[in-house]
Amino acid sequence: MKRNLLLTPGPTQIPPQLCAALGRPIIHHRTPQFQENLKEAVEGLQYVFQTKNDIYLIPASGTGAMEACVANLLSAGDQAITIEGGKFGERWTELCKAYGAKPEVVEVEWGSAVDPQVIKKLLDENKNIKVVFATLNETSTGVVTDIKALADVVKKTDALLVVDAISGLGVVDLKMDEWGVDVVASASHKGFMLPPGLAFVAVNDRAYKRAEQTTSPRYYFDFRKAKKAWEKVDTAFTPAIGIVIALCESLKWFKERGLEENFKNYARLAKGTQAAAKALGLTLLAKESCISNALTSINLPENIDGGKLVKIMRDTYGVSIAGGQGYLKGKIIRIAHMGVVDEYDILTGISCLEKVLKELGHKFELGAGLKAAQEVFNT
Repeated sequence: MKRNLLLTPGPTQIPPQLCAALGRPIIHHRTPQFQENLKEAVEGLQYVFQTKNDIYLIPASGTGAMEACVANLLSAGDQAITIEGGKFGERWTELCKAYGAKPEVVEVEWGSAVDPQVIKKLLDENKNIKVVFATLNETSTGVVTDIKALADVVKKTDALLVVDAISGLGVVDLKMDEWGVDVVASASHKGFMLPPGLAFVAVNDRAYKRAEQTTSPRYYFDFRKAKKAWEKVDTAFTPAIGIVIALCESLKWFKERGLEENFKNYARLAKGTQAAAKALGLTLLAKESCISNALTSINLPENIDGGKLVKIMRDTYGVSIAGGQGYLKGKIIRIAHMGVVDEYDILTGISCLEKVLKELGHKFELGAGLKAAQEVFNT
């Protein structure tokens, strides 16, 4: 059986204990047994979200969580700020438009992070802004946003701060309550090491009050239905039963390791990957000041076809990395270091990358990337 190593920024590798949990016989969701799973899942999620707020479980991908945020927090005609520094920042804009809201788009150069003072200026100039939509970890560029600094700006206004933490939660530090973030959205198939199909939205009291006042049409993604169901330790609609049960095992893993230890580990893997890329004569897309610990985006030489490189690594050698999105398609590669990935997985990925780069004609000293990564990992 050919190797299938996932170094993609979602879905990520599923460790054996979670595969085992996913394979358990299904139980009915309107039972005391499943209620215990729901309690355990929400309590564990509160630990990772670093919040005491309600967390609603939605059977959907991460985009479902994002749509739920827009549907519940904006009425048609409401004004919002959307920060676009990549494909997923653009998604906030697209969702706002779909619900008839009016987004004020802040365009950020891909590879850079937003300046919180730009948001402050817009909020000072326009008191009608209802929501600021941000992205913790922009998966298309490998950039992390300074959410704490952004929250310091937004919480002094009447606007809500909503953060897409789909690829960053549990990998990059985000203190929801301490920093004053109103809503955080995430999903199962990134740092939580599970299949796609379960989204999470943490909502504070200020945001829930807004949801009660919003006039946008909503049904499946209605926070009011979710809250009413949770008062009975239930879900408004049929949940993703198997993923919820496996989520409980994932959350045990988080608690056993500890969040701070997790963050340190991903930072180490990121530094090793970045050192390897530079040793191979490649450059990084993200600026050093905002580079993410969740994934590394690497610029490719003009003579290297990124799509071909990704395909050979995956189909010939069984190592999956991601290519570029949007205008960066074919121009960059993205190597993720989240979930259960360890230094040996990263070294395998770098070894494969070196092999394929050599095949495609890139000039470098074979083994240089491995050596650079090892030097980071051995310190």
